[in-house]
Formats: sequence, C-alpha cells, structure tokens
Amino acid sequence: MNGLYVPGHSPLHCAAPGAKLLALLAAGIGVFLLRDSAALLSLFAGVLGLYALAGLGARTVWAQLKPSLVLLVFFLAVQGLTVGWEAGAVTALRFGVMILLASLLTLTTRTSDLLAALERALRPLARVGVDPERVSLALSLTLRFIPVLAQVVQDVQEAQRARGLERNLVALAAPVIVRTLKMADDVADAIDARS
Repeated sequence: MNGLYVPGHSPLHCAAPGAKLLALLAAGIGVFLLRDSAALLSLFAGVLGLYALAGLGARTVWAQLKPSLVLLVFFLAVQGLTVGWEAGAVTALRFGVMILLASLLTLTTRTSDLLAALERALRPLARVGVDPERVSLALSLTLRFIPVLAQVVQDVQEAQRARGLERNLVALAAPVIVRTLKMADDVADAIDARS
C-alpha cells in the first residue's frame, strides 16, 4: 500500500493537487533548512497529525516507512559514526519526514489529478524546450513503479529467506537489479511500440 491513493473526504483529500504539490515543495525546502533534531521531531509529530487528519491510521504510516527503514537506520549510523549522533538523527528525521509527506500526497491525491496539475504547472516551460507531457509520463511511470519495486524487493526477500540467504545483501540486490532492469526494458519497448 506504498503511496497509493486511498479514497476519503478529509480536508487533505479535498485540497487542490497543485496546492499540495507546492506545499510539498515548500516543506522539502524547509525540512532541509532545519538543523535541530528537536524541531524535526516536532515536525515529524506534525506529519503524523496530518495522517490522522486524513483518516489514515498508524498501520498506513508504518506501511510508508517500513520499506525505507533500513536506509534511515543506515543514514543514522553513518552520520552518527562519522559526524555525530545529532547529525545522524537530523539526517534520518529529514528523510523520514519527506518520505511521509510524499506518501501523504499520493495517498490523498489521485495520480491523474496530480499529473494534470504538474502538466499545467510545466506548460509555461514549453517555450524553453520542456515537454510537459513527457515530464508527466516520466512522473507517472515513476509513481507506478514505486509499489511494483517494493513488491519485487519483498518477493526476492521471501525467496532468499527460504534459501537461508536473508542476511546476504548481494543475494538480495542482484536479483532486484536484474528484475528492475528487465521491467524498465519491457516498458521502454512498449513505449517505443506506441511511438
């Protein structure tokens, strides 16, 4: 259920997709300007409040964070050991907040509405060579493949666990990369076939 639209009538569901995209952009800039772990922790709590406002429970929050947990722990450990634990907490909290906010956007906004808003926003850039339809297609494919890739990782993890290789990172990464490249190649062929 990673970042897929969940129907609802909350204020977040009813907000305009363009406004939500702008809010996400502003939040992203703000999050990376914050350097205090206490402020970021408060912001994290505020994001959890937005999930509650949208009618999305703790299970949904966990479903959004779980795939990225290893990465967040990795950021915490690397920063903690090299720069300091405060810096590690700041980095992990920054990414945690942004993952939850981006997921909240896709959980409360239909993909078609999101892409239409993005196309409208990019239309003025067509004068300088930006193709809004291509950007929209690229974003659409990206959003579509996030849950697909999460499922591929889960399938490979289960297969490697059955073989007793769950702790072997290479045994996990190699099949995931191969399957991802194969999917990307298939999608590229399909797009070429449709011109």
